[in-house]
Amino acid sequence: MSRTPDKSQPDWDPRSGEVLSNQIKAYDAMRGRCPVAYSDYLGWSLFRHQDVVRVLDDHHAFSNVVSSHLSVPNGMDPPQHTAYRRVVERHFETERVNAFEPLCRTISADLVSGLDKGVEIDLASRLARPFAVQVQCAFLGWPSALHEPLLSWAQKNHEATLAKDTKAMAEIALEFDGYIRTLLEERRVAGSDAPDDITTDLLRTRVDSKPLSHEEIVSILRNWTVGELGTIAACVGILVHFLADTPRIQEHLRNNLHLLAAAIDEILRMHAPLISNRRRTTKAVEIGGRRIAAGERITIMWASANRDEAVFGDPDEFRLDRDSGENLLYGRGIHVCPGAHLARLELRVLMEEMLTRTEQITLVPGRPPEIALYPASGFSVLPVRVA
Repeated sequence: MSRTPDKSQPDWDPRSGEVLSNQIKAYDAMRGRCPVAYSDYLGWSLFRHQDVVRVLDDHHAFSNVVSSHLSVPNGMDPPQHTAYRRVVERHFETERVNAFEPLCRTISADLVSGLDKGVEIDLASRLARPFAVQVQCAFLGWPSALHEPLLSWAQKNHEATLAKDTKAMAEIALEFDGYIRTLLEERRVAGSDAPDDITTDLLRTRVDSKPLSHEEIVSILRNWTVGELGTIAACVGILVHFLADTPRIQEHLRNNLHLLAAAIDEILRMHAPLISNRRRTTKAVEIGGRRIAAGERITIMWASANRDEAVFGDPDEFRLDRDSGENLLYGRGIHVCPGAHLARLELRVLMEEMLTRTEQITLVPGRPPEIALYPASGFSVLPVRVA
């Protein structure tokens, strides 16, 4: 029997100290206690794999248009989404992504070689965040002069999002707009001599016979940048922490680098680099015995769905023989991550360099990592030693 929601009594508080101190543990508990849960902060949160899959597979009932701000193509539904999605997808074609591997390897090797050996370092600030911003700029054709400004911008964006500070978020959006405006103006002035990169290509792209507007280009690049900087940095921290915490698996992967691709997907299944995404119901639905009206906010909890015991058994068991089709690491359906191949390449290359250029990665006794706060994942500070 379905239940009529009583919004005056939320099922949980996503911002409580208990939840924020260990998001993964808290979401595991919610999956068992209240798998479809209401809160003022997130609306309806879905914790089970089957419920998340239902939402991902039904873009008619669960819309991606969740913001009043332009979001290309993430915040669009078909048919509008379809045309803009093609614009994005062609920049992640296999040939282009594979051609990026040598430069990605150079960036990875330089960063790993620069790590201080035998002393405590913060892996998050020394490797995870610099790697994310450097590979992002390299793939998009942006200058190295943007590395430090983008690192600062990403931190301010996270803090404003966490605080739901709309004024700060608007100012931060304008700051990013300024970076893109400069890059685009440089390419317009250069004309046929503009660099042959993704940013230049977007200037020349047309959708429905019309060139992309400045606002559309900024939205596309902002979505890429927010996603890349946040999730790739989180991925690096999660991967290194897992290997440092499981020396037996670390040694096995050192001796079997060909297993890294599958191992990375499995580690990130256990500890999601992206906590959640939003949707909005277009009609009344029933999920998990809860009646949800049209126009309600839905939060799909990746960090819980990929640990659902009904699908994966023991969610903390590291296995390389799982059905990869059940892993929602890169999403599913029409909004599946278009950059999945690029992300997998970047992470594989970095971890290959990490394992071949070091002999051991260990956690620092008495110096536990600082867990990132929602909406981020991974670690804000990760003390390790490399040898």
